[in-house]
Amino acid sequence: MSVEIKVPTVGESINEVTLTKWIKKDGEWVERDEVIAELESEKATFEINAEKSGILNTIAKEEDTLQIGDVVCTIDDTAQKPAAKESPKEEKKSETFKAEAKVEAPNVKIISPEENRSEKREVVKDVKASPVAAAILADKKVDASKVKPTGSQGKIMKNDVLNALANPGRAIGKELFSREEKPQKMSNLRRTISRRLVEAKNSTAMLTTFNEVDMSAIMDTRAKYKEVFKKTHEVNLGFMSFFVKACCFALQEWPSVNASIDGDNIIQHEFCDVSIAVSSPKGLVVPVIRNAESLSMAEIEKEVVQLAVKARESKLTIEEMTGGTFTITNGGVFGSLLSTPILNLPQSGILGMHNIIERPVAIKGQVVIRPMMYVALSYDHRVIDGRESVSFLVRVKEMLENPEQLLFGKDPVKTLLQL
Repeated sequence: MSVEIKVPTVGESINEVTLTKWIKKDGEWVERDEVIAELESEKATFEINAEKSGILNTIAKEEDTLQIGDVVCTIDDTAQKPAAKESPKEEKKSETFKAEAKVEAPNVKIISPEENRSEKREVVKDVKASPVAAAILADKKVDASKVKPTGSQGKIMKNDVLNALANPGRAIGKELFSREEKPQKMSNLRRTISRRLVEAKNSTAMLTTFNEVDMSAIMDTRAKYKEVFKKTHEVNLGFMSFFVKACCFALQEWPSVNASIDGDNIIQHEFCDVSIAVSSPKGLVVPVIRNAESLSMAEIEKEVVQLAVKARESKLTIEEMTGGTFTITNGGVFGSLLSTPILNLPQSGILGMHNIIERPVAIKGQVVIRPMMYVALSYDHRVIDGRESVSFLVRVKEMLENPEQLLFGKDPVKTLLQL
């Protein structure tokens, strides 16, 4: 008897998925509850498990688009489990020994005593290259990783180095004047990203306001406390926790930035579910930090790390990417100096962080060099007025430049004076 494994229901409004990878191969024995394949919806990647133990018979192929309820594969649960191989430990040990025996010592450049005495050239270590090729690499200071090897077992030959020198800046293995084009099917996630970005541009009155932040205080705080912070909380102290904390206080002061439109109603959220834009191998995803206003700096950092790791491993669930009220995106990690981020619907605001650059600024009549960051707030003008958007961004700037205010959202001196 064969058991059919079907595409499960993965969320509201999701009708189709893409089979991205078979974890187990056709004809293999699978155990009950073992992961057998990965599927990708328009929002997330998820796994399907074997409902029975038996022999796997695949039906769908990788990159196939499947509807909810389609049969992905069958499992023959009447089949006999293949006999285990004898002495697996010994076999593995033997294979390991053979593999170790095949490892060759890295080739090194052979230099003459005269060259050695003059110390004019550096020895090229851990590079598989012929003696002549190694000599040219060292003499011309060529990065061996930029050279395409043509010798046996990946050895770099003389002509390989000469070709690299004759065509500087050319990618490894790329033919000159190539005009090759490769069509690639868009994934469900990429199609969804495209649709939502166009929808955000066309259906909102989007506007962006800019400001700049002196990051000196935050950088000094991180430098002073990063070691003890990591030792105490077992997580690094990054920039994101400062920005999330500052945004949460500012969102509560200017609640319209935290609101969203639902038909003819404006929904005012009394909590701050902050979405963090993360670049994953399959595209941009925005997992959510729930009730960020109630979390400590360490708790925020741990959430950021956890969500980022899940994003890179395509392990985020739909629930973890649904329901944010405000988004923060950091283009600075890629070197962006300034940008206008696009709204993450149905949210009404998104804050863009950027690269930290040392720039001359005027402070009390003196020109000084400070680490500065441009920040951008894109907002839906249907919900948020100019006064509110600008005031929100100014408040975020003020709190980042005075991190002590992040303790309870107010200036300690003004609080002392009851101002």
